[in-house]
Amino acid sequence: MAVIKYLFATDKKPVRGLLAAEWVVLAYLVLTLVLIFFTWTKLPSPEPMVWGRLRIVVTTAALWAVYRMVPCRFTLLCRVTLQLALLSWWYPDTFDLNRIFPNLDHLFAAAEQSVFGCQPALLFAERLPNPVVSELMYLSYSSYFLLVAAVAVYYFFRRYDEFLRTAFVIVASFFLFYVVFVALPVTGPQFYYLAAGLDNVAQGVFPDVGNYFLTHDEMMTMPGYEDGFFYQIMVHAHAAGERPTAAFPSSHVGVTLVLLLLAIRTRCRGLIWFVAVLFVLMCFATVYIRAHYVIDVVAGLLSGVILYFTTQRCHILVS
Repeated sequence: MAVIKYLFATDKKPVRGLLAAEWVVLAYLVLTLVLIFFTWTKLPSPEPMVWGRLRIVVTTAALWAVYRMVPCRFTLLCRVTLQLALLSWWYPDTFDLNRIFPNLDHLFAAAEQSVFGCQPALLFAERLPNPVVSELMYLSYSSYFLLVAAVAVYYFFRRYDEFLRTAFVIVASFFLFYVVFVALPVTGPQFYYLAAGLDNVAQGVFPDVGNYFLTHDEMMTMPGYEDGFFYQIMVHAHAAGERPTAAFPSSHVGVTLVLLLLAIRTRCRGLIWFVAVLFVLMCFATVYIRAHYVIDVVAGLLSGVILYFTTQRCHILVS
């Protein structure tokens, strides 16, 4: 009963216009819509991309109207939840845009080879095939959106005054990564190694595959314990939404670091430990499952710190 009363409590200061997080989505939507129109003839299916954006605008407007009629915490939560839920829709959309540009994985794989003298993403899982290690890696990687939900829900129920700022930080971080992914077509080891040929990769040869991913989206079989519960979760998740995109920097690492910093801000030990443990595992898991090069992880750590403090400051300016 207390939860229902909390959810339907009237906002003392209802937001009249769009939320800061919604403005971020709208800005990204317009930016990519312009890109779609300028590259229309190169895109395989531009019409569904446009209609998808139109549906998002209509749904966002509808929830705004509902909130204006009933300005309570629940209707505000619905507005934020929509944008958080759509983050997984926007992710494969980056592939539809960046695959029209030549692939750059050969540069990143070569840099990885230069730094480490090998390809850690190729060797990591082979050296640690233990089922427990495998399941821990896939558990952490599959917890990505669970972590987003956990931090957002905590702020909604325990620090409501900071909820909209937290939503903005999370949404803005995702979309800034998406902008980079559109402009920087890097697929990551699980796609590039297959396209380049495993024999070439093992010998330190990294061919430029050009526009290969314009017509191909095959990926390597994921390494690890194939009968594992979390392994199977990732198999189904990849089949549903994984695309040859979004490798540099690692948004899994960057966004999870942002979530960890948000958790630390709450001073809630349970939340901090929950996010921290999965964050540490995530840094290893991205390489273990061959989603990223090690340099992607390093870049993700740096970008996560920058995004956290930048988006905090930006919220002050837009709110």
